[in-house]
Formats: sequence, C-alpha cells, structure tokens
Amino acid sequence: MKLSERFDRRYQQTPTATQPAIPVEAPAAPPQVAGDGVANIAPVERRAVPRENPTAPQNVVEVSRAADAQGALSPGLAAAKAEIHADLLRRHAAAIDITNRAGIRRLLMQLTEEHFRAKPPAALVTADDRERLVEVLFDEVIGLGPLEAPLRDPDITEIMVNRPEQIFVERRGRIELTNLAFEDEASLRRVIDRIVSTIGRRVDESEPMCDARLKDGSRVNVVIPPVAIYGPCLTIRKFGREILTPERIVASGGSSEAILEYLDAAVKTRLNVIVSGGTGSGKTTLLNVLSAFIPANERIVTCEDAAELRLRQVHVISLESKPANVEGHGQIAIRDLVRNALRMRPDRIIVGEVRGGEALDMLQAMNTGHDGSMSTLHANNAHDAMTRLETLVLLAGTELPSRAIRGQIASAINVVVQTERLRGGARKIVSVAEMLGVVDGEIAMQEIFNFRQVGVTPDGRAVGYHTATGQPSNFQAHFQSDGVELPASMFTPTEQPAPEQLY
Repeated sequence: MKLSERFDRRYQQTPTATQPAIPVEAPAAPPQVAGDGVANIAPVERRAVPRENPTAPQNVVEVSRAADAQGALSPGLAAAKAEIHADLLRRHAAAIDITNRAGIRRLLMQLTEEHFRAKPPAALVTADDRERLVEVLFDEVIGLGPLEAPLRDPDITEIMVNRPEQIFVERRGRIELTNLAFEDEASLRRVIDRIVSTIGRRVDESEPMCDARLKDGSRVNVVIPPVAIYGPCLTIRKFGREILTPERIVASGGSSEAILEYLDAAVKTRLNVIVSGGTGSGKTTLLNVLSAFIPANERIVTCEDAAELRLRQVHVISLESKPANVEGHGQIAIRDLVRNALRMRPDRIIVGEVRGGEALDMLQAMNTGHDGSMSTLHANNAHDAMTRLETLVLLAGTELPSRAIRGQIASAINVVVQTERLRGGARKIVSVAEMLGVVDGEIAMQEIFNFRQVGVTPDGRAVGYHTATGQPSNFQAHFQSDGVELPASMFTPTEQPAPEQLY
C-alpha cells in the first residue's frame, strides 16, 4: 500500500474514492471539445461531503468535481493505457520524435487499435472510449498527462497537485478540487522530471525542492520526498496567455483610470517603483503592465529567478538565475545578475522579485543613475515593504547602520504600489504611496490613492471603490519638468458610489 493510501482519510478529500468505477462495457461520456479540437475541463458541479466521524458535528465541505469526461480512467481503460504505453516504449522508444505531434497521434491510434483487436470482444469498447484513451496517452507521451486539460483552460490560473490522486485548481479566484488524477506516483515523477529537465535543472533526494518554468512562462514549484511526506507535490502558476492592458485592468475593477494615469506618468518620468503584495496578489502581472509604459528607445535589463516578465519593447535583455550543480558549484544568484546588469549599460533595471542581499545592489543602482527601475517585494502594506527592504539589505552582509540604510531607501524608492487578493479572489491595486524621505529617523510616506472596501456580497466577494486620499502628489514639479501635466482633480477624493456601482 502506498504511503498516501495510509494517510488519514479524514483529510484526503479525494473525490475519486467516492465515485463508483466505470466498467469498460459502459460508454464513457465524450470529452467537451473546444473550437480548436482540444479537450477542455468540463464545467464543475458541487456536492456536499460529510465528515467521516459520525460523532462530530455534520459540517459539510464543498468539493468541486470535474465531469467524468476528464476524470480518472476506469480500471479497464487504465489497464489498457498502461499496456499500450509499455508497448509504445518497447517497440518505438528510439523512433519517437516529440516534435512530430501528428505522427505520434497516428502511432498511438494504431497501437490502440491493435491492442483492442487482439483482446476481443472489441465491440465492448466504444469509439469514444478509444478516442479518449488516445488523448490521455498523447498528453502523457508529449505533454503533462492529466495537467494538460487545466493548462489549456483559460479560467484556471493555478494548478496544485498535492498527491498523485489529489489535484486542486484555482478557477476565477476560487480553489476547487477536481477528480483529475495521475495513475501512480511514478507517472507524476515522470512529468516532474520532464518539466525540470527542459531548463537544465534537477530534482532528486539530494535536491528535493526545485523552481522551474514551462515553455509559456508559467511558474513551477516542485517538492518531492523526503521533504514532501505523502508524495511529490507540484504547483503551477499559469502565465496569462492574453496580454493584460491598463484598459482591461480598469474594466475588471483592478484599478481606477486615475491610478493608472498616475503610474503611467511615474514610469515615463523615471521614478523608481516598487510593487509589493502577498503571494498570488498579482505583483508580477502588474509589473508587466507597468513595464509597457517604458519608452521603446530605452535599454532594459531584467533579472529574475524564473523568467516570467514579457516586455513588449525591442531593446530588452533577460537574465535568469542558475542553481548550483550536483557538486554544489556554479550557482548564479539574483545579486550576481544585478551586479552584472550594471556593466551592461542599462537605462533601466527590472528585478523580478527582491528577496535577499540583491536589495542593496538594487538600491545602489537606483541611486547611481539608473532611475526608472522597478521591482516587486512581498509585504502586507507599503510601510511593511520598506521595513522588509531594510531587513533584506542587512542580508547582504554589510555592516551598515539603520540610519544609512533608511537614507538609501528613502532616496532610491519613489513610489510603492500595493496589490492584494481580496475575498472572492479579485486582485486589485489597494494603495499607491509616495516616499517623503526620512523624518525623525523613520521613513515617511504619504498615500495618494487607495481602495476602500465597504462590504462583502452574498457570494463572498469583497466590493468597494478606488479613490484619491486628497493628498496632492509630491512629484508634481517633477512631472511638469518632464512635460507631463496631471490635473489637480485627479487627487480629489471620490464619493462612495451607489451599491450597484461597487466592484
């Protein structure tokens, strides 16, 4: 018995355990097919699952379940899949060309027909069953197996594989449990190895944790035993295929027009901007949007752990950190990239995320002629962002007094944009603050814009509105000297709109 099967079932929440097996003789529901002929995850339905402890209060847990068309294969089809896959590797492993997708599909269809022809009565397996089996095999041979369907679904933003038999997704800001599953732990490990090997990284018992990315830029995190107790864990944060524009952010309620107009002016006039927020609050997405405001004639160098930024300018150099090799040598950290970027004659430096001693190098770059640089930072609010930045500078190993560090931060950082993932999953800009300098030994800031939450809808969504705080910008003279005029009305507070106009 697998270790995950010995796990306490009260916490397992595996929907496939409660679903009766589908016999081979019963026709399986055909997968929903999009206009491009690619199977998508079917709409979810909800069901109440009571706790197993009969003496405990009968609180129910809502579980989302994908339709059977994308669920686990029946035992008969699963056994056939394993045999066909083994036959493929035994007879054609050396000749498989993963770039020839049409050829692989034809080969799988041929092997499937041969398999069922040799095991009568073949009529008990429907054409839909065979087509579904070919799709599953195709995804496993050249793709990521059961993860291919959620990767194609534009409504899903994150995929979380807790164990081979338990896969969660985040759909429109809400986490849902699907009935997608890997056949076993070995299948999940093959997918993990396929992901990390494409970028020259590795994950094994000596290095059980790894960050990687997919070809489309989606961020991947892998944790395997012995660190992950109940089996390999895989988390994929999908990279948006559609280019997010300021107009779409305003239309979705993520910001107001005034905020984006102000940030446009700040970026074009070369103010240094920090985007802070929690995990999954949309920091990198917003950084991509802000980078679009940079003039096309400037040279930009980006430094990231995993290359996620997709800048639209032509003159862009993207640098990516590198982990140590098996012998523990060859590591290239973000700090090394920032230092090297200073020698590449950049007009602006964009650091994907500051999380270590590179904070000091970034501040020094901002203070030595590289105005207009940007980065992201994990923090709960603008004041916490500056405090955390001060802590990260200390990680650089230089014995600097707090007064000197705060002076560097106050002179380097001009604007702090705070993002947040609110109740219901909506991601919004909740605050825009300007740096005023060091006052009485502390970093002083003033908030220019914020989001005021006024309630929660019956379906659990936080609603409110964006407004100015009434404080005029401290950089008005700076904007005017660069030929940018911001109207004074932009900084006038907005009255609370009617309930139906809240977002």
